[in-house]
Amino acid sequence: MATQRLISPAAVTPEEEQVNWSLRPTRIGEYVGQADLIERLTIAIEAGKARGDPMEHVLLHGPPGLGKTTLAHVIAHEMGSRVHVTSGPALTRGTDLVSCLTRLQAGDVLFIDEIHRLPVAVEEFIYPAMEDFRVDVSVDSGLNARTIQIRCKPFTLIGATTRAGLLSSPLRSRFGIAHHLKYYTPGELLVILRRSCGLLGLEVPADPPLTEIARRSRGTPRIANRLLRRVRDYTQVRLDGSLTAAAVDEALKLESIDALGLDDLDRAYLRTIAGVYEGGPVGLEAVAATLNEDAGTLEDVVEPYLLQIGFLARTRRGRSLTKAAADHLGVKWKPPRDDSGLFAG
Repeated sequence: MATQRLISPAAVTPEEEQVNWSLRPTRIGEYVGQADLIERLTIAIEAGKARGDPMEHVLLHGPPGLGKTTLAHVIAHEMGSRVHVTSGPALTRGTDLVSCLTRLQAGDVLFIDEIHRLPVAVEEFIYPAMEDFRVDVSVDSGLNARTIQIRCKPFTLIGATTRAGLLSSPLRSRFGIAHHLKYYTPGELLVILRRSCGLLGLEVPADPPLTEIARRSRGTPRIANRLLRRVRDYTQVRLDGSLTAAAVDEALKLESIDALGLDDLDRAYLRTIAGVYEGGPVGLEAVAATLNEDAGTLEDVVEPYLLQIGFLARTRRGRSLTKAAADHLGVKWKPPRDDSGLFAG
């Protein structure tokens, strides 16, 4: 299987990430989607600015590619401050966190990506920093041990994670705003694609081409922008440069992406369950071994979208194909087997 997928929600290369930044909104009024979260953030930002205080700490969790990093920069821009970016794996010792905190100016935003991967020792340093804007550093050990308090300027911590369940309860409870980012609707993706066309200098005569891209973008803005750029390149090289629904279909068919946004790995996963394991239920490890893929990759990258569109049922007995998935693949559907090994129903 290919190691890089066009419909991967994560940035594939540093060059792509640089292009993504040019398409991202910088103000909260430009941000599309996540209406509930945007309303909460708008109130918190305006209240903080009126009092002259930093905004409450924010925890953003959800699948990759939905705008967690973008929101951190938008919040900092609206607060008139700077954003300092780091990640959980990069903060291996308490002194790493102290170094980050002491560089912050009043009102700055500290964005920690993959915050669920913070070591326990670093978490203990971050608690007093979030609550009282101080860091307690132990000096020496044994009978000579003493604690020095280092003050840091008032700041806003924004944590992002794709695995909210791995966060410790004490850390989660210290965030004033916690929100799960949802997948985008095709209508919201259409608005994002229109804006991206303007930034890329593309002229689109009507909505059907962009609607077709939005339908195949798996509810993720990063994928939508990536497909838009790929279709643009295809039309410039193979066609006359005009973006039409037919051009979108040709370009994405070349990339093996079907009308629902499924690619070769998605279809191979579904066909393995349908053919080799008679529709399931089957354990994830067995499917991964059959496909010669990593089980974690299948669980984190392939399964979420298949669950979202109702093509996969995941139970304690394993994974089962749904009737909708069988119809899409054009295979015969069998009801899932019960615990006795017989087909239920």
